[in-house]
Amino acid sequence: MYVDLGAERILAAEKAGEKIAVEIKSFTGASELSDIENAMGQYFVYRSVITRTEPNRNLYLAVHKEAFFDIFEEPLGRLLIEDYNVPIIVFDFRKDVILK
Repeated sequence: MYVDLGAERILAAEKAGEKIAVEIKSFTGASELSDIENAMGQYFVYRSVITRTEPNRNLYLAVHKEAFFDIFEEPLGRLLIEDYNVPIIVFDFRKDVILK
């Protein structure tokens, strides 16, 4: 599977027997709605492929803390996360830390 060019990418990792893949999204488009539609669409495409090719690997959506608070803490973002059970990793790239 080919991944988008630019700031968005998928990372795969394994620790203590748990396999994960992380879809990192930048949310730098002109419209937050367009960004969330794109992110969710790509997430579900990747999840479908990973579910069939690596059923033991869990896929996460990773977003910067500002995108999380601006988009996923709003009613539409919360609705999508809850309805579609999307696990999210929130990070701060300036401090190079995972917050959630």
